[in-house]
Amino acid sequence: MDREFWEQRYSDQQTGWDIGSVSTPVKAYTDQLMDKNLNILIPGCGYGHEAKYLHEQGFTNVYVLDFAEQALAAFRELCPGFPADHILQEDFFTHSGSYDLIIEQTLFCAIDREMRDAYVEQVHRLLKPGGKLVGLLFDCEFNPGPPYGGTREEYEKRFSAQFEELKIENCYNSIPQREGRELFIRLQKEA
Repeated sequence: MDREFWEQRYSDQQTGWDIGSVSTPVKAYTDQLMDKNLNILIPGCGYGHEAKYLHEQGFTNVYVLDFAEQALAAFRELCPGFPADHILQEDFFTHSGSYDLIIEQTLFCAIDREMRDAYVEQVHRLLKPGGKLVGLLFDCEFNPGPPYGGTREEYEKRFSAQFEELKIENCYNSIPQREGRELFIRLQKEA
């Protein structure tokens, strides 16, 4: 899966992962954040509803990353006041930066299972000491993918080697279409 694959998905309007707004669990989590200057990355942002919401709430250091130009073009239209230099058309696995918070919305489930350990390592690299990975992972299987599902046990095994604190819980406030099939994660890098 590469840039062309995802560009084609956007061209064909095969964007079933897009719920059209900020996800309820991510909104609930970010609503309790007091520091509007946190460096936040949303990788595989798609249309960037979470970034738009954070921008509207006054967060000043939000970065969106996707390698699909069509997704980022749509985000620019959706949120015209968003800083242009915070919109990154890059491959997540080659991105460099330093973040307090990385929001996982639909990137992990979109990558091939063989890349999941590389994802964990990259998130760990990008987070500052004490930084957090927060968001949603599917708690079910999809065949074929993408999306690729998974289980709490798999996630605990993959993330426990890199993260000091793991909180993986059944998501109580999923959208109706995903109810009972999502886990909310809060993973903290060692300080």
